Amino acid sequence: MELELFTTYGTGDWKEQFHQVVALKEDWGAENQVVNLYPEVQYEKIEGFGGAITDAAAYVYSLMNEEQKRQLIETYFSPQKMKYGIVRVHMDSCDFSTEMYEAMSDKEDTELRSFSFARTEKYILPMLQDAQRVAGKPLKLMLSPWSPPSFMKTNGRRTFGGSLKPEYRKMWADYICRYISEFENRGFQVQRMSLQNEPKAVQTWDSCIYTAAEEKEFLRDFMYPALKAHGLEHVEIFIWDHNKERVYERINEIMDSSTKDMVAGIAFHWYSGDHFEALELVRNKFPDKKLIISESCIEYSKFAEEDVINGALRLSHEIIGDLNHGMTAFYDWNLLLDEHGGPNHVGNFCHAPFLYDTVQKKLLPQLIQQHFEHFSHYIHTGAVRIGYSKYTEGMDVTAYKNPDGEIVMVLLNKTREIMPVHIRIQGKLAELLLYPESITTGILR
Repeated sequence: MELELFTTYGTGDWKEQFHQVVALKEDWGAENQVVNLYPEVQYEKIEGFGGAITDAAAYVYSLMNEEQKRQLIETYFSPQKMKYGIVRVHMDSCDFSTEMYEAMSDKEDTELRSFSFARTEKYILPMLQDAQRVAGKPLKLMLSPWSPPSFMKTNGRRTFGGSLKPEYRKMWADYICRYISEFENRGFQVQRMSLQNEPKAVQTWDSCIYTAAEEKEFLRDFMYPALKAHGLEHVEIFIWDHNKERVYERINEIMDSSTKDMVAGIAFHWYSGDHFEALELVRNKFPDKKLIISESCIEYSKFAEEDVINGALRLSHEIIGDLNHGMTAFYDWNLLLDEHGGPNHVGNFCHAPFLYDTVQKKLLPQLIQQHFEHFSHYIHTGAVRIGYSKYTEGMDVTAYKNPDGEIVMVLLNKTREIMPVHIRIQGKLAELLLYPESITTGILR
């Protein structure tokens, strides 16, 4: 048995990457600095990794030359690189759009005759088509609304929250179904949807508020029946789609005998902190429901734009913690942004794995792209999470058994010191050093 290691570590230029092979020896009884792996202890399976093709990302993509487009799309979606197979797309505009828009604005048009898919076709579809072609298989889409059309809301606008007017609930459910059908009629597979992005947040951008009772009623009496009526029962419904600190309360408030078969799972974001224990609570009480992170990014309003190393470490810590507490799918936020972290129609800029300098016409891969590849390339769809134990809080660990039987582990050294590790598995032991502020993927064969 041998251990193949791939490492990316943060120094001044953060681009250092290493590959090495370490032989496993008989366990000589090491007690200190040990990471134990237990392949016989198995948990949930991973569905995959991906990100969001937003209007902003797709607009920036449209500015690039063909070679730059090829580099970006192949990095994300080719089997040789990151192997992304799932994509999140917003229905109508979100903050990461070049402008606000909605597919129709006529409150008298109950049959949606004026519905137009043109705005989605302008930027998002060309990038999505390129991604699916390079992936060589149908990508699985997750669709999420940021706001109903203005006329359907209590405040009469897409922004600053407001709620869905009760008299428009059926029309809004049909509107969402129309979006799903528009994608599917063009050859895309819509796997899942969320009922509302961030239903607790009153934002300066596209937003809409749902209480748990309102979300439950819309799900039970309007959205689920609409999916059935339109022949879209295959689309999974996810609730919440907001920060983790309230996932346990939300699923308890929505799930009962009338809704439990309608809900595929709960989607969450990372912006309020770790709260990994909340995921554990949900997994223990609702073991048949999926846990997915539908959005995470480094917001420039919260974190220093220039601190790329800490940003990558934060996000990798997030992914490992979510994986270890039941997450089965990971969606990054914007796949691509410009040099400012936009465009964004309200200036809510953030980081992305690829930035594009619109002045210099240069594509700029970022450190977080390398970190994400440590997960998505090596942990295959259908891999099952396995048991482990570690010796220090300075390191994060997760481990999986791929469908072909190989064991994959990801180790994150969050400290600024070299960290010695003994990898122990089934009577064998390997010695290695983790570089400071580094991420290492190990493959056991």
